[in-house]
Amino acid sequence: MELRDTDRALVQAASAVAKLRCRSQRHTVASAARTADGRVFTGVNVHHETGGTCAELVVIGTAATQGVTELETIVTVADRGREVVAPCERCQAVLRDHFPSLRMIVGPVDALRVAPVA
Repeated sequence: MELRDTDRALVQAASAVAKLRCRSQRHTVASAARTADGRVFTGVNVHHETGGTCAELVVIGTAATQGVTELETIVTVADRGREVVAPCERCQAVLRDHFPSLRMIVGPVDALRVAPVA
């Protein structure tokens, strides 16, 4: 699927968070998700030697604290915002279960595309 202007803005939002907050081994990946009405939620992963939480799950939790039950689109970036990455298998399973119609922005930065989470 082709990217919308709102999709490009979502990539920029995730990249901005990554540049600002992913400066150590504790936080290396950022995600941004948008609701159908245009609200954007961001988050970073939390890495620890005992395990950690992916940025996508942090975004889901952050959205839930604001009463959001449906996300429309999500993107995840790494390398301080220079690389778009697909959610890991575990996160994809959670995203599919919670938001079956979710759109994911994936691919190389110069050839981004939208893929269904399902």
